[in-house]
Amino acid sequence: MLPLTLLNELPTGFLEISAADLWRIVPGPTLVHLPGRRPEPLFVSILLHGNEDVGLLAVQNLLKQLARRPLPRALSIFLGNIDAARAGVRRLPGQPDYNRVWPGSDDDGTSEHALMRAVTAEMQARRPFASVDLHNNTGRNPFYACVNRLDWPVLHLAALFSRTVVYFLRPHGVQSQAFGPWCPAVTCECGKVGDPAGVAHTTEFLDSCLHLAEIPSHPIAPGDIHVFHTVATVKIPPDVTFGFETSETDLTFSAGLEALNFQELPAGTRLAGRRPDSTARLDVRDETNQDVTAQFLEYAETEIRLRRGVMPSMLTCNEPVIRQDCLGYFMERFPLPAGLGASPASPE
Repeated sequence: MLPLTLLNELPTGFLEISAADLWRIVPGPTLVHLPGRRPEPLFVSILLHGNEDVGLLAVQNLLKQLARRPLPRALSIFLGNIDAARAGVRRLPGQPDYNRVWPGSDDDGTSEHALMRAVTAEMQARRPFASVDLHNNTGRNPFYACVNRLDWPVLHLAALFSRTVVYFLRPHGVQSQAFGPWCPAVTCECGKVGDPAGVAHTTEFLDSCLHLAEIPSHPIAPGDIHVFHTVATVKIPPDVTFGFETSETDLTFSAGLEALNFQELPAGTRLAGRRPDSTARLDVRDETNQDVTAQFLEYAETEIRLRRGVMPSMLTCNEPVIRQDCLGYFMERFPLPAGLGASPASPE
């Protein structure tokens, strides 16, 4: 197992240090427990992807603002992939994705899986008030919250971050799924790296979470949130070459691909070009990992078009992220089920 460092105070220099320099003050993955007036902690995970520093910056801002008085609630901060942060990458070669190895993942057996089991057990014993996992987007997207369970406390927590909420069941092994059975848990997508608006918005959200006495369990008024369901993951097979605004690869995407995110696209929308002599295809999988490519895409000689209307999310032009993770997701509007209760009710 990778060693987990447990601290009961901030390491010296934490409030000013960059993500790339965290290795200088902590030896690796670290869980910091800070006391507060209310004992049930808010759990915040940051840097599960080493190049996404919005969580670190927002936590630093928050703690600076509250430096001269007790925290309104206990706060537990998990500093994730310190080695990848040092290198400025999502994950290092040979590492698994730190947001795919939490309890409930599709595989097991690595040191990272054991690490996340230890973090989960440590926090479950502390009975957290809520769990928040903070990420930057690699593509052009609005601020939005992701949930894996449908109950009103989870949706209220999500709505505190954004009126746009994405419900998903895959991929497995994400942090919010691991904590979801025993506290409200959300993943927050906080805009692109380097966007000060994302840092400011996330700081305000964390401050609001710390000051909550409880998370409401009553229904949310219709129209106060817009929920979308992730119905498919879109990947490019490893043997398929791709590029942007080029004719030298199997598949060619527009340099403006990211502008399609959170746009309701009709059937027939062009998604990619295809070299005339190529038989390259995209791989589209549903929540049960079944190949549903034919349901969503149609192939002409030199184009790939949508067979049905969808709303994409997290489409990205970042080639390393596409290879390490995916091209993006397809979503559909999701009306909340009638009779949705206040207690946890997972449709899994």
